Amino acid sequence: MASYSVEKRAKVNGDFTYHCTVRVKKSGKIIHREKKTFSKKALAVAWGKNRCTYLEENDILELDKVVTIKELLNLYFENHELWNATGRTKRYVINMLMDCDIAKVKTNALKTSDLIEHCKNRRDAGAGPATIYHDIAYLRSVMKKANPVWNIKANVAIFDDAVPVLIEMGLVGKSQKRTRRPTENEINKLKIGLKQRMEASTNTKLTIPFIDILDFSILTCMRIGEVCKLRWDDLNEEHKTILVRDRKDPRKKEGNHMIVPLLAGSFDIAMRQPKTNDLIFPYKPTSVTAGFQRVRNALGIEDLRYHDLRREGASRLFEKGYSLEEVAQVTGHRNLNILWTVYTQLFPHKLHDKFANELSGDRA
Repeated sequence: MASYSVEKRAKVNGDFTYHCTVRVKKSGKIIHREKKTFSKKALAVAWGKNRCTYLEENDILELDKVVTIKELLNLYFENHELWNATGRTKRYVINMLMDCDIAKVKTNALKTSDLIEHCKNRRDAGAGPATIYHDIAYLRSVMKKANPVWNIKANVAIFDDAVPVLIEMGLVGKSQKRTRRPTENEINKLKIGLKQRMEASTNTKLTIPFIDILDFSILTCMRIGEVCKLRWDDLNEEHKTILVRDRKDPRKKEGNHMIVPLLAGSFDIAMRQPKTNDLIFPYKPTSVTAGFQRVRNALGIEDLRYHDLRREGASRLFEKGYSLEEVAQVTGHRNLNILWTVYTQLFPHKLHDKFANELSGDRA
């Protein structure tokens, strides 16, 4: 059964908009949802009534049916067994695609020319080939589920023909390998700026220990999402190790737990955190990275991402003489080639330090 609701929302300038949401339920579960924004309530109500009538007259669950790409994306959105397992990037892309012109195309009528036009529109809006590739990859992923999950006809085969053309035209492509590492001077500046940010906080109980988390991130090579999920119960004080739960792995989404050594001063950093929560660092990853980005931007430090600290940590371990397999025990990489080619960027001048240390050892 189809139904609609209208929500009134205030704009910054004091005006109002009206958001109409149409839902179709079967056996108490939402199987379809779509929404649209209007400047007047009467328009929103009229649209809602018309859409409900249309959806009831054209059975949304009709076998071998054809829908628009937007309707298909909505079905994917409403299927929690699929959506809940979707990563943040894919969620963002799917939501974005719903508002693109390509969403108006019927699932069985998608052509290479439609994909080319979408990619050109995204390129003209400033998106790079690697970003646009996500659009195509995630759209393909959803369309592959159209027939087996919802009995919807979808022209999935078109992607096999289209992707080589898109690559040849330079519209999609792989992201460039990042080699960015922060310099010692940049790290010192960041710590000064983060300290000032902490001191300016009016609520000391909620102040994020930015410097501790930054140092901990480098020393452990952990992603910020992993740092903010570490639990006191998983910390082994005797062995100075910690269990990192659900480490990112392209082949295994859950249950990829790993015991990681807390090297150098990372163990001491963890131990000095207040035990007021089950989590060692009970903060939102987005809040941590947002504070880092604001300080970085204020300092004028260019092209440095928080995730680059993971590369910094891995590179430092290699520079200290750890083997590839030993560093992988810290970073969690199953693919050692990815660890070496993507997450490692050695400073050539560091080889002088290593040579000097070995020379002094020989003399002793």
